[in-house]
Amino acid sequence: MQPTTYILASKPNGTLYIGVTRDLKKRIYEHKGHLIDGFTKRYNVTQLVYFETHADMYHAINREKQLKNWRRQWKVNLIEKVNPQWDDLYYCI
Repeated sequence: MQPTTYILASKPNGTLYIGVTRDLKKRIYEHKGHLIDGFTKRYNVTQLVYFETHADMYHAINREKQLKNWRRQWKVNLIEKVNPQWDDLYYCI
């Protein structure tokens, strides 16, 4: 288990969600299965398009806060830098 900051999308260039977790595979499974009430369930935001791991939860949470304050285009650029096709990375973790 490693602290991770992640970005989900509803589709390529769709609605974005930024989160943080200690167990990425489990958390994305929960999003995909709509097991968590809230934003991602309401807007069907289930595709893992970006993630980064951190040494500790403190840094992961700070990065989450930083990304949430970014302009949308900066987030899109970050995603497309490592995942230009907006592939669902859940199947790679």
